[in-house]
Amino acid sequence: MIGYVTLGTNDLARAAAFYDAIAAELETPRMMEYESFIAWGKDGGGAGIGLTKPFDGNAASVGNGVMVALAAKDQEQVQRLYDIALANGGTCEGPPGLRGEGFYAGYFRDPDGNKLNAFIMG
Repeated sequence: MIGYVTLGTNDLARAAAFYDAIAAELETPRMMEYESFIAWGKDGGGAGIGLTKPFDGNAASVGNGVMVALAAKDQEQVQRLYDIALANGGTCEGPPGLRGEGFYAGYFRDPDGNKLNAFIMG
């Protein structure tokens, strides 16, 4: 259903370093890159993530209640993604753990304050 998600940034180089590290763990390369926009995704479909400086020229800000969830392959990858996020300028929003029957996730924010999680179900 979701083709891609775009998040705003005020420092594209800093944000790109954060998402390059996350994308490397998920084996997802950059698929588009322009002066004010970078996107990560896999050929053949699946949702991707884009980063951009806002088109209207105003400062990027986070959406209250907005979160991007990254599908992991197992609990160990959830932990690795959480650790990678924190090692690359992210902040903790809730360490990896069981969040209900069959749902395991770790929550973090990118350097611009956008909220993400890494999760598995089942």
